[in-house]
Amino acid sequence: MNNQAMLAYDEFGRPFLIIKDQGEKKRVKGPEAYKANILAARTVANILRSSLGPRGMDKMLVSPDGDITVTNDGATILEQMEVEHQTARLLVELSKSQDNEIGDGTTGVVVMAGALLEQAQILLDKGLHPMKVADGFERACQAAVARCQEIAQPIDIFENNHEQLIRAAITSLGSKVVSNHQRALAQIAVDAVLAVADMERKDVNFDLIKVEGKTGGTLADTQLVRGIVVDKDISHPQMVKEIRDAKICILTCPFEPPKPKTKHKLDIKTAEDYKKLQAQEKQYFIDMVQKVKESGANLVICQWGFDDEANHLLMQNQLPAVRWVGGVEIELIAIATGGRIIPRFQEIDSSKLGSAGLVKEVGFGTTKDKMIVIEECANSRAVTVFVRGGNKMIVDEAKRCIHDAVCVVRNLVRDNRVVFGGGSVEVACGLAVHNAADKVSTLEQYAMRAFADALDVIPTALAENSGLSSIDTLAAVRAMQVQQNYPYFGIDCLMKGSNDMREQLVYETLSSKVQQLQLATQVVKMILKIDDIISPAECC
Repeated sequence: MNNQAMLAYDEFGRPFLIIKDQGEKKRVKGPEAYKANILAARTVANILRSSLGPRGMDKMLVSPDGDITVTNDGATILEQMEVEHQTARLLVELSKSQDNEIGDGTTGVVVMAGALLEQAQILLDKGLHPMKVADGFERACQAAVARCQEIAQPIDIFENNHEQLIRAAITSLGSKVVSNHQRALAQIAVDAVLAVADMERKDVNFDLIKVEGKTGGTLADTQLVRGIVVDKDISHPQMVKEIRDAKICILTCPFEPPKPKTKHKLDIKTAEDYKKLQAQEKQYFIDMVQKVKESGANLVICQWGFDDEANHLLMQNQLPAVRWVGGVEIELIAIATGGRIIPRFQEIDSSKLGSAGLVKEVGFGTTKDKMIVIEECANSRAVTVFVRGGNKMIVDEAKRCIHDAVCVVRNLVRDNRVVFGGGSVEVACGLAVHNAADKVSTLEQYAMRAFADALDVIPTALAENSGLSSIDTLAAVRAMQVQQNYPYFGIDCLMKGSNDMREQLVYETLSSKVQQLQLATQVVKMILKIDDIISPAECC
């Protein structure tokens, strides 16, 4: 008993047992904890390093169910990986934070964090205290952010038919599997954002942009629909497939007789009673259809299903219907058409109907796949990006790419300042941090120089992934920036013959770059502060 538990008493004299389970725990302390944490996080970061840049490689991820995902999007890769180490999960959360806040740069932020931890390990081995390293990284991050804001350039997003926005979207799409169609997809992303953007508040409501995909066709068939696309079909094959000047009744109540909420039992003893019940049920359907007709509606969109009898009556009354439409789509249709969602048949009224110029059912190829397209809506700000592709993997990856491009354009609508890519920002920030470190007399100067060295990982990875000599290329770019005092020289990944990223029009949003630096620094500081890990033995 003494080995397993200890008897103790609370302030009222009541006895209780304290169970000793320390033997079942695994504990790592001090330098070993730092090394274990840094190794785990660096391992995750190194997985993404080869996916960075326009020549980055894709990863194929196979789920336990056999579903295959092919992508080079950092957030998607880390989300699909089953990361078990508790510290490595921090980098997964880091990538999610970048994706949620900015939408782009999810690979770069993890690679940056991995490089900072690699430099931190060298300093810890030399005997520097982890808090000195963390403080030095924070000061270096502030110097790097200040340099980013100094070299950032404002752009006119309306100039030359939004060409600057398109160039920024093309840069985002350059590293993706859709790069052969990057110009067309960038144009779609820009048009989608500008269609829903509120320029007075400089804000974009992403709820009004729906991305829908369907296998078949090619990426070149991807289009922007100024309306809503719903992956459903007209409920009856004999109903009309095209409705002009549609008045839409949007229902969230089922098209069926009401059911008692309590338990009930109905005894039918004769055929006449059954016929009366059938007639009464039919009358319910007739009344429902009549209420819809009287309101002036010529199309019903219902969140729930309805049986064959209701479907038949709707067809007889020349009232096309769509059933089993999801809640999110119902809300989007209501926003786009200016209609009200009707929860009960008693509330149907002509003032609550939505309106659209054209609603049609569209078929695809030789398959039986059909979709509903709602165009010329009363509120034309709601749009749908309709993605086509040869297989499900291509469609899914194209949807992720369009999300990134849309986020980049949204960020430029909010803040129109850009920095130039190709690693030029990191080289310029590294030089600025080195200069700032020379003015610091305390031990933090070593951490600041290590931060500057860590910034080199982005241009180094870009050069490696493009098949260039990383050391020679980086040294040449840094020398050009210093000699010509021109911070826009970067890695010529696409072999265009020029290192001037401004001339190549390789744009990145300032907000994305600043967010990458700040988030990576915060996570590294958090990891450096952990000096004791207590975990269940079976998990380690």
